[in-house]
Amino acid sequence: MSESVKTLCPYCGVGCGLQVFPPAVSGRATHRDSQGNPIWKVMGDKSHPSSQGMVCVKGATVTESLDKSRLKYPMMRDSLSEEFRRVSWDQAFERIVNQIRDTVKSQGADAICMYGSGQFQTEDYYIAQKLIKGCLGTNNFDANSRLCMSSAVAGYTQSFGSDGPPCCYEDLEFTDCAFLVGTNTAECHPIVFNRLRNHHKRNRNVKMIVVDPRKTKTAEAADLHLAINPGTDIDLFNGIAHLLMRWRTIDAVFIDECTQGFPGYAEVIRHYTPEFVARKCNIPIDHLETAARYWADSERVLSMWSMGINQSSEGTAKVRTLINLHLMTGNIGKLGAGPFSLTGQPNAMGGREAGGLAHILPGYRSVKNPQHRAQVEKFWGLNLGQISPTPGRDAWSMITGLETGDVSLLWIAATNPAVSMPDLVRTKAALLKSPCTIYQDAYYPTETAAYAHIILPAAQWSEKTGTMTNSERVVTLCPKFREPPGEAKPDWEIFAEVGRRLGFAEKFEYTNSAQVYDEFVQLTCDRLCSVTDISHKKLAQQGPMQWGSPPIDTEEDQHGGLFSNIFRYKNQKPVSKRLYTDLHFPTPDGRAKFAAYHSRGLAEPPNPEYPFILTTGRLYGHWHTQTRTGRIEKTVKMHPNPFIEIHPRDASELGIKSGDWVEITSTRGKAKFPVTITKAITPKTVFIPMHWGSLWAKEAEANNLTHPHSCPISLEPELKACAVKIILTIVLPENLPESSQNKKLSPDLVSIPQ
Repeated sequence: MSESVKTLCPYCGVGCGLQVFPPAVSGRATHRDSQGNPIWKVMGDKSHPSSQGMVCVKGATVTESLDKSRLKYPMMRDSLSEEFRRVSWDQAFERIVNQIRDTVKSQGADAICMYGSGQFQTEDYYIAQKLIKGCLGTNNFDANSRLCMSSAVAGYTQSFGSDGPPCCYEDLEFTDCAFLVGTNTAECHPIVFNRLRNHHKRNRNVKMIVVDPRKTKTAEAADLHLAINPGTDIDLFNGIAHLLMRWRTIDAVFIDECTQGFPGYAEVIRHYTPEFVARKCNIPIDHLETAARYWADSERVLSMWSMGINQSSEGTAKVRTLINLHLMTGNIGKLGAGPFSLTGQPNAMGGREAGGLAHILPGYRSVKNPQHRAQVEKFWGLNLGQISPTPGRDAWSMITGLETGDVSLLWIAATNPAVSMPDLVRTKAALLKSPCTIYQDAYYPTETAAYAHIILPAAQWSEKTGTMTNSERVVTLCPKFREPPGEAKPDWEIFAEVGRRLGFAEKFEYTNSAQVYDEFVQLTCDRLCSVTDISHKKLAQQGPMQWGSPPIDTEEDQHGGLFSNIFRYKNQKPVSKRLYTDLHFPTPDGRAKFAAYHSRGLAEPPNPEYPFILTTGRLYGHWHTQTRTGRIEKTVKMHPNPFIEIHPRDASELGIKSGDWVEITSTRGKAKFPVTITKAITPKTVFIPMHWGSLWAKEAEANNLTHPHSCPISLEPELKACAVKIILTIVLPENLPESSQNKKLSPDLVSIPQ
């Protein structure tokens, strides 16, 4: 290929457009890495509506990982104590199909689980749903979105009647007040932050509030940084609401005409006085009042959040309590305003649209809804009742199912749970008990491969054609522009072939991914997430397309009395970029719902034996468990080793200096890190990055420490906070972190810690 290709960055949910150039172009020297390997050159796509030509270091270097440590051939073994042996695809498919049939016969389909990924393209997600939920009749498909976005999904659904972020990136440049909570946007979603930061710099009247126990790069740019105690988000939100109510700076007409449940909410927030909230959150009262005043004085408030809110035992309650602030001030469905979840994975949104969590079906449908099940059954040509009415196992209950023997076949694809799941000691012990684990990935080794009986080589981004949907609901085509290495296959093709060999050939008669997408979009017809006007052909011809409510040509005369009474911008017309511009919500009565929650705090608060709160997060240059970025020289040089951040006051009490090594312990496990002493962390709170698994450093796994307690609604684990203790330790040179780019992963690396 001699021409450049326009595609989408496969890292975070910002969804930046990339323009990729082949290594060899006529008249130019071949583009190579430091080892001399030819690599595709990457630039930002200036025509992409979401990123406008900007790109971060991860996107700019992504092609440098394409040929490093790739899994090229199917491999199998009979037990984890054996070495893998190379097999043909026929042999691998035969074993998988026989294993599925034997499991269904002996235990039923609910003993089969698939754990997928926001790295999937929508086509991969869709075929997996058709195979698992449709043909096999179990809802045991979950994805790593459970660990990052499920609280946002539940919050949107319960407050508005449907999943789907109502905002768009254009709002970043029109807001009067940006309220960022539980998100280090500058490092984790840098292109979104760049757009917001530029708007903030150009307009001195625009305010930025950042809520975070750490003074991150994001917080450094804020007009107001609220370094609240971990777990006090609901207290803060209710405290702001208390002041808005006291000052009578609420939108009473919107509340009366467009919402329900406000009286119960008003009764709750009256208890959250400034004195109580300031003490609970450990912030000055005047900072709380300033935050509330910014909300009160702004016509357009845009809130943004990510893992710091979602990864909580009360994640859904936090999301809904934040949405309450928008409802009580009418900051929804208009330019520059609204509650905006910043998606973690590149296609977590597309996965939600395709039904890629254990409780949903394609088109934002619920497995519990008999009408929804019947619609999908009819479309897929299944017998009535074939789709189970019971939500399947979420990610953590797949692990507990392995413990109890209720799960006998676990199929993991495009994710690395041996690093990313909570309570890794328990997770790894459960994985060792699995009678059959299929692991499907583009790279080898990974930490999870050590627990697999069958490993399948997957074609990744650049090697298959499909779509992804970003945080602002923009769908982008990611075309294939190079051949996959060895015998690697696209994920959807692997799922479809298993379906055919199981006897469902007529349901998987696809010759390309465009046909898969054309079928999927039909299931979104008349749903909020309708993409029926989108196809691979249109995306190739017209570029990225956004889904949303249809545009409306006129104002009051289109909406009638209700909308004209509360429409606040004479020249603003509802457009498809935003949801709920008509202020009508997909609930039975068309109203958004307030939620009245008191704060419960952390699932595992500090105590005399474990006096510190550990919080975890990401770094600018790395991505999740380093499966890609750990193999890219530039990003490794940026963040070569793990570390722990400790406040100077705590370090002094512990007798610790910068550079010292400490052992950090919870009731579940332990890890060791060199110390960084910084005032950027709240006292009695410590921070470690979550990127390092056993391949990249010794005893540096953040999730050895975290617990699996989860939100009862979203089932998302509280990965952001757990109680720990810290002791100064001596680390010998042989125990220092070491690069593992070329390490062979063998079964002896999976011993259970004693």
